Amino acid sequence: MATTASTAADNSLASVTLEVADPEAARRFYSAFGVDTLVHLRASEAHSTGFRGFTLALTVSGPATVDHFVGAAVAAGATVLKPATKSLWGYGGVVRAPDGTIWKIATSEKKDTGPATRDIDEVVLLIGVEDVKATKQFYTGRGLTVAKSFGGKYAEFAPGRHSPVKLALYKRRALAKDLGVPADGTGSHRIVLGGTADTFTDPDGFAWEAAASPAPTPS
Repeated sequence: MATTASTAADNSLASVTLEVADPEAARRFYSAFGVDTLVHLRASEAHSTGFRGFTLALTVSGPATVDHFVGAAVAAGATVLKPATKSLWGYGGVVRAPDGTIWKIATSEKKDTGPATRDIDEVVLLIGVEDVKATKQFYTGRGLTVAKSFGGKYAEFAPGRHSPVKLALYKRRALAKDLGVPADGTGSHRIVLGGTADTFTDPDGFAWEAAASPAPTPS
């Protein structure tokens, strides 16, 4: 059964920082992709192989806008993991940025009703975890507020006041399958979550730090 909550969180996701080998190249890519306002970038040579355990998911208005973002990403150097296509839930595709970050772009609409835009309706950082219930309990203990919860399959937390990105939990193997990649991976997640409270590491190894400043809200 789904549960919802509308109260403000004592702690929340304030920023997302991707750790990349070449920040300048990554900055050029994300600017061309059209999502540079959503993430911060930080230089890192941390070892990482296989699935990093997360995706950044963009919800947009229609199939033409999905195609626009996928096309912009590919033109800037991304690799297509799943071509944009219709599904039971709508229309979407998956790409991997040159720095290795996986992005999913989707809409609940199956038919085009207007021209493509650069507008993003919602951004979700979806992290794959071994035990959704246990990790959800860990996060609520850290002051995050659950907004939606579907048993041991999915959990979503109330967004921060100034952050454009929501945080959600999904089973790691299910997330990898949805993205079209093997679930195995080792080393760094290559992502740091900025919170409005203290520094900690969650049960699946995702690191949080006190956010110096929230990521800018996309226009």
